[in-house]
Amino acid sequence: MLSGCWPFDITQESKTLFRKILVVCVGNICRSPTAELMLRNALAPSAITVSSAGLSARVGEGVEASARQVLEDHGHSAEGFTARQLTADIVNESDLILVMEKQHVNQVLKIASHARGKVFLLGKWQSEREIQDPYRQGKAAFIHAHALIEDAVSSWAQRLVR
Repeated sequence: MLSGCWPFDITQESKTLFRKILVVCVGNICRSPTAELMLRNALAPSAITVSSAGLSARVGEGVEASARQVLEDHGHSAEGFTARQLTADIVNESDLILVMEKQHVNQVLKIASHARGKVFLLGKWQSEREIQDPYRQGKAAFIHAHALIEDAVSSWAQRLVR
């Protein structure tokens, strides 16, 4: 059982509760799909499912071109990805919600206040590092965000599949 207050410690017992992981950013076309794809690959072949959504999603769009290129450069395919809007139902279905910025925690809780305790920064294990939005910032920003996401995903994957 989870105990304490934000940020909660991820204990051995709590790991078994995280079967549906949701990754959240703003538009659901850059950071969260990148993290979704990386985390899904890192956790394969476990029973954990990974999805993503956006706080102000660009619903129906694919991964942004620069983000897609950086993903492909690192051996990931964003083929078939479609952005979706975060809803209370999606939050309810999720066991663990990983967000990019501290302000996203509060935005998720506005959508579903009962989610407190299952919303964490993706960069939690990197001293609560936030991963800033690279959208419209040029390819270098996407490369930087990708590196931060990769580091954070690796840390979560190690803790989730021990």
